[in-house]
Amino acid sequence: MPGTVVAGIDGSPESRAAVEWAAREALLRGLPLKIVYVSEPVPRRLAQNPLLAPESYQHWAEQMLRESVEGIRLRHPGIAVVAEQLIGTVADLLCEAAGSAEMLVLGSRGLGAVGGFLGGSVSLAVVARAERPVVLVRAGEQAAAEHETQRAGVSSTAAPFRPVVLGLDIDDPNDTLLEFAFDAAACRKAPLRVVHSRPEPPTAFYRFSGDAELRDSLARGQAGLLSKVLRPWRQKLPDVEVIESSRTGSAAQNLVEDSRDASLAVVGRRIRTGLFGARIGHVAHAAIHHVAAPVAVVAHG
Repeated sequence: MPGTVVAGIDGSPESRAAVEWAAREALLRGLPLKIVYVSEPVPRRLAQNPLLAPESYQHWAEQMLRESVEGIRLRHPGIAVVAEQLIGTVADLLCEAAGSAEMLVLGSRGLGAVGGFLGGSVSLAVVARAERPVVLVRAGEQAAAEHETQRAGVSSTAAPFRPVVLGLDIDDPNDTLLEFAFDAAACRKAPLRVVHSRPEPPTAFYRFSGDAELRDSLARGQAGLLSKVLRPWRQKLPDVEVIESSRTGSAAQNLVEDSRDASLAVVGRRIRTGLFGARIGHVAHAAIHHVAAPVAVVAHG
C-alpha cells in the first residue's frame, strides 16, 4: 500500500509501543496504518509438539492482530487500519513491506540492547537493508513524552512537540534525508534542530600565534556551509523553525547529546551494495542504541 505507515508487531512490549507510535504518526500525516506480523515456518519435527503446532501459532497470531487493530480503532477512531499476517523470513518480509510504505516502524529497547523484531541480526538486517525510512521505538514510549514539559513539570499532549533532531553531514547532504526531517517537524509543528559535527582543527593538539583566529574562522566557515545547505529548505518550508548546531567533536556523541530532549531523532544511512553488503554507519548505530527518543533511519543514495 503506497503512502502507508507500516508497523511490525511480534507481541513484545517494544512492538506494541511501536504500533501505537505508528498510529499517532499516521494520524499526523493523514495516512492509513498497516500492522504486520511475520512468523517463521515451524520445522516439521517441532510442529509435532502441540504447543508449537501451526494451528496454535495461527490462532495466537490472529488474536494478537485482531486485538491490536481493535485497540487502535478504539484509541484513534479517525485512522484507517488493516492487519496482515505473513509467513517467511522475518527480515526479508519486513524489508519487502517497507518497500512501498511511507515508513516502517519497529520496536526497540532504546538504550543498550534491542529486542522484539530488533533482536540481533534481524534488527540490523532490516535497518541496513530497507530502502525506506525505518523508525525504532522503545518500549514504554508514551505520547506525552514527545511533548514539552509544562510548568507543573508534567508532560502533556496538549503541549507543543519537542524538537525533531537531524544529524547531517554537510559534505554530503541528501534531499531524501532533509525532506523527511523537515516533513516530520512540519507535521508536529515542532522546531527542527540540525546537528552538524566537524573534526577538531589541526591546531587542537598544539598552540601557536593566531590559533584562536584560525579556529574561529574554521567554525564560521562550517556554520556558513550548514546555513547554505539548509537555505532552500527554509524557503520551501518557512513555517518550520530551524535551529542550527555546528560544533566540533564526535558526530555520534553530539547527536546523542542533542537528542536528549527530542521527540524524534533522524539519521541517514547510505545505501551501499558491494563486496561487504549493506551496513549501518556508526552514527546511525549510536543513535539506535543510545537515543531514548524514537529514531528514524532514512536510507538514501
